Order: sequence, then structure tokens, then C-alpha cells
Amino acid sequence: MSAAAQNLPGMIGRHPSMLEVYRLVRRAASSELPVLIVGETGTGKELVARALHDLGEFRDGPFVDLNCAAVPESLAEAELFGWERGAFTGAVRQTQGLLQTAHGGTLFLDEACSLSQGLQTKLLR
Repeated sequence: MSAAAQNLPGMIGRHPSMLEVYRLVRRAASSELPVLIVGETGTGKELVARALHDLGEFRDGPFVDLNCAAVPESLAEAELFGWERGAFTGAVRQTQGLLQTAHGGTLFLDEACSLSQGLQTKLLR
């Protein structure tokens, strides 16, 4: 069985479209470039992200995921970028954001389209 036809961690399937997914994941994992994973809810985007992480150069770093649709807009920026002590009610200490937490690893933003346009723009910077 060729390497491209072998299942990836957490994934199964022999259908030609799954074999193509395996091939694309292996190809993308060999790159340092960011990867955009698109698909309907429940199609396995997180499984693909974890496979990319496990096969990629940053596999020894943390895998951090955030379901952006589950985070209130008012807290999303603080979750991603962190906050200083006293920045808002209840912020009793400085806290690093998920971007810092994922440094040297992978940050998977599920449903990133639910973030405001302004926050998406800030992430691109």
C-alpha cells in the first residue's frame, strides 16, 4: 500500500476522495505555510488539523484549538491575544492568549468565519 493510501491518525476510509485528502494532508504537512481547512460542520476539519500537526514540523509543539462560534464576540479578542491585569472586570492577572500558547505548535480556529471582520483582520497581521 502506498504512503498516500495509508490512513492518517484518527481518519479511516478507502474512498478515492479520502485517499485524495490523505495525499493533500501529507503534502501540506511538509510545508511551513499556514493551511486553510474548509468544509461543512462535522466533516472532520479538526481531524485534518490534528493530522497536519502530527505529521508536520511543529508536531512537538502544542496543538491548541478554539471553537470561535462558541466564544462570545466580546471575549474572542482576549482569548486570542491575552489581556493585562485589570483590563476588564475579573482580570486579576495578566494572561497570555491562545496565539502565544500555540507558539511553536498549531493553532486551529474552528468556525473562524464567526469572528468579526475586524478581529479576522487583526489575526492576519
